[in-house]
Order: sequence, then C-alpha cells, then structure tokens
Amino acid sequence: MSGAASPRRGAARWYHGGMRSLARRRSRLIAVLAVALVAAGIAAGFTFARSTAHASRPVDIGVVVIETSLGLQQASAAGTGMVLTPRGEVLTNNHVIRGSTSIRVVVPSSGRSYSATVVGYSLTSDTAVLQLKNASALATVKLGDSSRLRVGETVRAIGNAGGTGRLVVARGRITGLNRALTVSDDQGGSEHLTSLVATNAALQPGDSGGPLVDASGAVVGMDTAASLSGGFQFTDRTNGGFAIPIDRAVAVAKQIEAGRQSATVHVGGTAFLGISATPAGGFGPPGVAVDGVFNGSPADRAGITGGDEIVALDGKAITSENGLVSALLAKHPGDKISVTWLAGFSGQQQTATVTLASGPPQ
Repeated sequence: MSGAASPRRGAARWYHGGMRSLARRRSRLIAVLAVALVAAGIAAGFTFARSTAHASRPVDIGVVVIETSLGLQQASAAGTGMVLTPRGEVLTNNHVIRGSTSIRVVVPSSGRSYSATVVGYSLTSDTAVLQLKNASALATVKLGDSSRLRVGETVRAIGNAGGTGRLVVARGRITGLNRALTVSDDQGGSEHLTSLVATNAALQPGDSGGPLVDASGAVVGMDTAASLSGGFQFTDRTNGGFAIPIDRAVAVAKQIEAGRQSATVHVGGTAFLGISATPAGGFGPPGVAVDGVFNGSPADRAGITGGDEIVALDGKAITSENGLVSALLAKHPGDKISVTWLAGFSGQQQTATVTLASGPPQ
C-alpha cells in the first residue's frame, strides 16, 4: 500500500505497496491479537462527523502523521492517519502499525505529539484504529459517502509522502471502482484486497492511511496501495493508486470501537509466543520450523529453540505458518496454551504449557 512506511534504518521491505524499514528476513514474527480491550467511553456512544454536500474546508484538517518503532526488528516506519473523534481516535491502515512496539502521532498543523495505543485492527481489510493518549478537542476529518463515487470524479490524496512529516497533496481522478488486486513482495508475502477505489493520483510511500477526498473536501477513501516500480507486482494492470472506500473502513472502525471481535476483526492487545518461523521442509510431518526464539519469551521459557518444529497447539495439528497464526487468533495475552514440537536434532516430540505474553500487532 502506498507508503505503509518510509525507510528510517535497515533494509527496505515493501508491504501492500508501501515502504517499511524492516531488516530483511525470511521468517515471520508469530504474534496474534486476541484480548478484547475497549477504549474508555467508546462503547457508550460512537459517532463520526459527516460532511455536508457542499462543505468547503482545508483538506488537511484532521490528518496526522504516524511514526512507529519496530523494536523487535530494530527498525522504524511512518505513515498517515485520520482523526475520527475529538478525543483522539485515529483511523489508519493495519500495515502502517503492524509490528510496532511504540507509536507516535503528530498533528502537523500544531506540531503536537501524542503516544498512541492500538484499539484493534483487521488484517483482511487492512484497517486499524488507534487511541491517542491525553487527547482532547482535536480537529477531525469530514467523512463523505463512498457509495456515491463515480468514475471520472476529481479527487485529492493527502499523506505523509516520503515519510518527511509534512503533508503533501496529490491530485487526480477516480479511474475505477470495486477493484480487486493481489499484492506480492520480493520475499514471497502477498495480500488480496477487494472493493478498492482506483485513482490516478500519484500516491507515495508514506501516504498509507491518509484520506482520499472529493471535490468538497470530504473523505471518500483511505489511501492504501500504489503501483510503484520495484518490490511489488499487481494483478490489476491499472497504474496509479488504490484506496479503501471510507464507508467500508468506518464500518470496521465502528466494530473495533464497540469491542466486537470476530474472525476478521481483532480488538485489544496482541498475544505473543515469541518465535520467528518458516514452513517446515524435508520429508517429515508438516509443521512450522522455528528459525529463532526471542530471549525471555514464552517459547524460550518452554525450551523451544531454533531448529525445532512446532506441530500442534492445544492438541490440534499445525501444518503451516498460517495455521499457527490462525490457531493463536482466539488467544490473548495471559492465556495458557499447550505447544507440541519436535526437537531439532533428535526429532523427539515434546509438549509444554506456556503463558502467552503481550506483543506487537500482527
């Protein structure tokens, strides 16, 4: 996605069309959200401001810059967000905050900076909601109606292009609706996105999570992907950018804010096993090969080491990395889970009960 992050240090990795400064690695961090935590006061009544038909206002009002620290990867990232409520709920792409160990949000117009926590997120719709700490009386974006979009309409994309911390406006038109595309990176990762708005506005790395606004300045989409050279290949042959319709993003945000966790929407903190892993190879039983274990993590305390192979969780067979992630989706920090693995050298099966820790968002 366009500008999931701009590089700060480490080798660049592309994710959903956006640049994220992650150290190159073949393995994937196993960390899945499970516990349901709701921001105070949200469940009692959650409303967003909607624009009038002919509202005229600066398009950067309510747009913020997001900077994340990716502590486990010793890297950092940057993107864009939209303020939904005066008390500091912020909408952005999930890939902007994925793997973050700390998040800082800056309001460019005032220079004020806030620490943020993740309220919840959806991997399948690439949507996340943040809560700013000690925020009040913030200016919010004005939300439009993406169901009324038409091909040919003029639009503007606003975002933290290049990760500079300054908001940049890119002008263009709507070139397509209800688009679907698969984004794949040079490390074998991929994501399939649907129901997207296509635009020829020149989206940049760093724009992810920013607004796509119509001629009146109302937000009609969340900038998410771009056909940029190098790093990604798209099944959709249209050049330009892609945005999630704002109606769809807001629907996910409301579900998150209400604390309604589901198979595709995760609310609250992220459970952490503490391994990096790849699909198991060889001719033995399928499983997940452990590349490395984080010191002091639940896996480390259980005695799991690099070269071992995880084959079951809570007695249910694990045959792939995605299966391991899926098995952890229903868990949350503090939960106890049984892990079965094969020792790397002897092949001996071992089982231990671990208490899952809290980790970065998936």
